[in-house]
Amino acid sequence: MIAIPHKAKQFLVFTIKVLIVTIAFYFIYKQLATNDQLDWQKFIALFRKNWSFGGVLFILLFSILNRFFEILKWQNLVSYFYNISLSEATAQVFGALTAGIFTPNGLGEYAGKALFFKKSVTKKIVFLNLICNGIQMIVTIVFGVFGLLYFNANFHIITTKTVSILFGLLVIVILTFFSLKKIKIKGYSIEKLIHKINEIPKSIHQKNIGLGLCRYLVFSHQYYFLFLAFDVRLPYFTLMSAITSIYFLASSLPSFQFLDFAIKGSVAVYFLGLLGVNEWIVVFISTLMWFLNVVLPVIIGSYYVLNFKIQKAT
Repeated sequence: MIAIPHKAKQFLVFTIKVLIVTIAFYFIYKQLATNDQLDWQKFIALFRKNWSFGGVLFILLFSILNRFFEILKWQNLVSYFYNISLSEATAQVFGALTAGIFTPNGLGEYAGKALFFKKSVTKKIVFLNLICNGIQMIVTIVFGVFGLLYFNANFHIITTKTVSILFGLLVIVILTFFSLKKIKIKGYSIEKLIHKINEIPKSIHQKNIGLGLCRYLVFSHQYYFLFLAFDVRLPYFTLMSAITSIYFLASSLPSFQFLDFAIKGSVAVYFLGLLGVNEWIVVFISTLMWFLNVVLPVIIGSYYVLNFKIQKAT
């Protein structure tokens, strides 16, 4: 094996870090600059009409709590085999988010977090990140299904027959999942995965579920309060059922982090259009949610990426 000189290795790492940050910012700029649906004049006019310093801080607080709960989730899961400080967990979450912004479904986050640890624990880190994202997906599905049922009961998007068919298909998928749990693919099986999950102490799982629930309530209600700020006055349960449905359906579609607002925005336009909400307001709120919960963390994460140091192998 050819040994890479130390200075050449440092230059290569520096180049990769700058490249990651540059590409991240390029994708963010491109999405904001080329989106024809954003009417900035309307936004500025409404913002000037309704804005207040306290209101802006209130909305920003939700973004801070959103990432804070994610950081606590990650710190909690890693404590299964290694204790990390809150600052270390912060660096890993923000750095990985920046690395994963231009990868499908944030897959780059898995590699991003693994780089903060020694190679000997890479598989553990990838597995824990799967658990971290998995519980968030489960919470989104549970709230989303109930939200869809409530929304459909009031607006009859799909027939009762279709709902029954979908429920039946879900039951079949679950039964198939458990009936095939012993079948191995390249040495891995669902049974082995369940066993691995059960190896983690229940207290860690319980805390992970609690933090995942808190995070979901934070970002879904940030969406809700942004609609209130834009003079959208709808019954709480009606608007929240639409929001939970939007997150459920949008998260089911393959996407990139930098396209997150476009995916959620298109789904939101359909649902909230049924409630009589103006399309441009829906697009702007979806874009604001993306800016507050993806763009700002990526900017912060850029600092951690540029200051990243490769862990020595053991």
